[in-house]
Amino acid sequence: MIRRVNRGRSHWYEDIDTGQRVPGVTSIIDKGLPKPALINWAANATAEAAVDRWDELAELTPSVRLKTLQGARYALKDAAANRGTAVHKLAEKLVNGERVTVPDEIAGHVESYVRFLDEFDVRPVLVERTVHSATHGYCGTFDLIAELLDPDDPEPDPDQRRRMTLLLDIKTNRSGIFGDIALQLAAYRFADVWIDEDQGTENEMPMVDGCAGIHVGADGYSLIPVEAGEVQHRQFLYAAQVADFIAGSRDLVGEPIISPQTSAYRLVREDE
Repeated sequence: MIRRVNRGRSHWYEDIDTGQRVPGVTSIIDKGLPKPALINWAANATAEAAVDRWDELAELTPSVRLKTLQGARYALKDAAANRGTAVHKLAEKLVNGERVTVPDEIAGHVESYVRFLDEFDVRPVLVERTVHSATHGYCGTFDLIAELLDPDDPEPDPDQRRRMTLLLDIKTNRSGIFGDIALQLAAYRFADVWIDEDQGTENEMPMVDGCAGIHVGADGYSLIPVEAGEVQHRQFLYAAQVADFIAGSRDLVGEPIISPQTSAYRLVREDE
């Protein structure tokens, strides 16, 4: 049996019997998949901080100025992560029909998500559930499996309209949906079981018609279909192997080999 352990903004997964941690889906992707766009983003974020905060930085000592610039990108990342966490927590309650109090700083995001729920008449099947693949040794937590109105059905009556069941992931970043979401959703989709931690039971993953990302912004939302099939699941497992290699790669390099004898070699210059 697997359990999710939450500590502040962090979480991880443990095997209850052994106490050992089980790799999580997003951690595997972060560690096993190259993200060159992040390198460019980090460089640009640092450069922008230097330009935008020029006068402030000029009043600091060189060492403090350096630390400030080094931490600029992390401050942006933390702010985005906090916003995403807050939106996810409220989204979980909203999709279950609960009333929520919305902070002003994320009011636009929440309004966008509510509009998505209303316009697609979203009916939740499973919300924020932990999944486990004993076959491949990973865990994760998906945002939502739900029934949505099929926009391709011309039937005007919502009660008679065809519905589709989708595995969904909510994204709140400014840039939209990136391709690595396909690996994330495929990992959830092809996990062995989902876990009801309240009941202490493991349940077979439900079948879905497809996968999609919901990009939620302050000024609207977009429902983006994502190809997350068996091919993408296999590619996720490749990324897991790369992540595993990186984690243990230093152990592959041994100590220097000591020569069995002392060299008598001596370099002599021609003019000596």
